[in-house]
Amino acid sequence: MKNKLDELAKKYETEDFIKDDPIQFPHKFKTKEDIEIAGFISSLFAFGKREFFIKKLDYIFSLANSPYELISDFDKYNLDNFIYRFIKSEDLIELLKILNKLYIKDKSSLEELFNSKNKFCTITDYFYNNSNCCNNLGFCFMFAKPSNNSALKRLNMFLRWMVRDGKVDLGIWKSIKKSELLIPLDTHVARISREFNLLKRKQNDFKAVLELTDKLKEFDENDPIKYDFALFGLGIEQTKK
Repeated sequence: MKNKLDELAKKYETEDFIKDDPIQFPHKFKTKEDIEIAGFISSLFAFGKREFFIKKLDYIFSLANSPYELISDFDKYNLDNFIYRFIKSEDLIELLKILNKLYIKDKSSLEELFNSKNKFCTITDYFYNNSNCCNNLGFCFMFAKPSNNSALKRLNMFLRWMVRDGKVDLGIWKSIKKSELLIPLDTHVARISREFNLLKRKQNDFKAVLELTDKLKEFDENDPIKYDFALFGLGIEQTKK
């Protein structure tokens, strides 16, 4: 199984992966702040059909010259008509407002928030505690709470982008080890994992994330999440066929 997963990871972890994936957006920028802000926003919108949310992300990042500029002057952009599925204009504005507070008022960063023992609670608590939209469906969907046993797929995907290095991931965060990452569990990864008998749990929740990550560590304890490419890539290929 290790040889099979290694072969699949090598097959799918290529630069060609970037152009159809939301990771294309942080790849467009050079500074650390721009990369992590672009990556965070992109990961939160990465649900539904790719062509739809990529179009929305194209629009968001076209508003300013850089993501840092976007959050710096978020209130000057007309976002009143923005909508993507559950996420409405007020949810996007709230996201930009809180990122403004984090980077400009608090002089902190996403890396600092994630670099804590209970990183997922820290990040969601920060955004909920500073939000006036915490009861909105769109805002709650962007920030699933760890206490609800959510798989936290998009936050784990964002962490993979920031921490891992290679042909696809950006690897700009050195404060978190690759061995600490958790698998971004989506339907493709879950399905292939069960077909390969890597995951026994039937629910796609946080317990399944921990179970699958522990299993993948048996194949590479230092970089278990490289197998996200193997499982996700094969799942996408099978779906296309």
